[in-house]
Amino acid sequence: MTSPFDSQSDLPMILVVDDELRSRESLRRVLDQEFQVLLAESAGQARELLEQHVVAVILCDQRMPHVSGIEFLKEVRERWPGVVRIVLSGYTDSEDIIAGVNQAGIYQYLLKPWLPENLLNTVRNAVESQSLQNHMQRLDLELRAGTPALRRRSRETLERVRDTFDFSRIVRSPGGPLDAVCELAARVARYDLSVLLLGESGTGKELLARAIHYASPRASNAFVMENCAALPDTLLESELFGHKRGAFTGAHQDHIGLFQRANGGTLLLDEIGDTSPAFQVKLLRVLQEGELRPVGASSTVRVDVRVIAATHRDLEQDVATGRFRSDLYYRLSTVSLGLPPLRERTADLMPIAKKLLDDARLELDLPNLHFADDALASLIGYPWPGNIRELRNEIYRAAALSEGSQIGAHSFSWRVMQGQGRNTNDIRLSPPTGTLQEQLDAIEATILKESLLRHRWNKTHAARELGLSRVGLRQKLRRLGLEEAR
Repeated sequence: MTSPFDSQSDLPMILVVDDELRSRESLRRVLDQEFQVLLAESAGQARELLEQHVVAVILCDQRMPHVSGIEFLKEVRERWPGVVRIVLSGYTDSEDIIAGVNQAGIYQYLLKPWLPENLLNTVRNAVESQSLQNHMQRLDLELRAGTPALRRRSRETLERVRDTFDFSRIVRSPGGPLDAVCELAARVARYDLSVLLLGESGTGKELLARAIHYASPRASNAFVMENCAALPDTLLESELFGHKRGAFTGAHQDHIGLFQRANGGTLLLDEIGDTSPAFQVKLLRVLQEGELRPVGASSTVRVDVRVIAATHRDLEQDVATGRFRSDLYYRLSTVSLGLPPLRERTADLMPIAKKLLDDARLELDLPNLHFADDALASLIGYPWPGNIRELRNEIYRAAALSEGSQIGAHSFSWRVMQGQGRNTNDIRLSPPTGTLQEQLDAIEATILKESLLRHRWNKTHAARELGLSRVGLRQKLRRLGLEEAR
């Protein structure tokens, strides 16, 4: 049997199981950029490959002849439990999803048609999950020996993690709006109070929640999170509270919920504002009484969990309209912390962008990469509706597409590249002083630059958009002094 990393390429091995040739080839083309890819058209062929290779992740189609993807992955779970299992399906049958979670222990359920970047991110995370799981199993075996040296290593590991998520490591400019947020979070972290994090998606609520956990007396216990908007009520209740075997169709074994897994630690309930009133009643009972009843169980289970909730919604408004229960809101919001969007933290933009570029340089092995001036202009001029998450995606994308050691504005997506031209929009709102012709020239220059930016300085396309000939566009650029503006 070969190792999970081939001696020639040292890349993780992915097994794709799909009875459709076109689907297999599409998956291979996307995945073989970063992984070794094995292809199987049937469960039988996949078994043979699993016996010959140590596979990191398996992607299996749900609807296949003779045996379904869930049935096959259930067998994989029993025979090769270390393989991370992902289901691909064009159907959203809830019974299939429940069966996949309970019987096959699937890592993720991806719907067709999938997006290449989403697929790559899912597989990257699955490979990392397997690597971390293997590492934790080795640590667990070592720690059972109980030697002083291993206990010291455990303490040192915890200290490194606490240092990684220390409030001082949250990137921001001195004196910025996040200083007050982090100061208050650090003060309440050591007390067992519920915390409600408010802010738009991508503003860093999860990072702040982790900082609170690792600054608290619960730091040595688990930090667990769940996105409440990602699951319907029935699955969310099962995921958080657990269920007993036979509680519903597809529940073939007991399932321990996240509240129990986080016992003694912290549970982050992300997007709590998107839960239904019916679920809110059940959650309130757990928070008030400190005990839960798994679905289908006859007795309750005591839990000791600090809950941090997060949402992008205006919960006070939702309470006023009856969409969110007031008693649950007051239970969750002992301390409320609001994270401002990136567009209101202009001084923080450059430190965050440089930190993300440092991360990209390290992960993509591009040690000499840096921003060009026009790239910085685009970053500053763009309003970042997706906040830090969008900024990270754009910087990693630009790093991957850049040629040479510079990231130029043309490496960003079209919408961000317009950021470079946004500052010049002020010309239209507040025309420059001077003669009428000078003011008209300034406005015309702005329009020309924006069009060229949209078309990545392709003058043929820009001229077509503006209704000019290519020669006419060049003449205008020369007259306005924009020939070298790029």
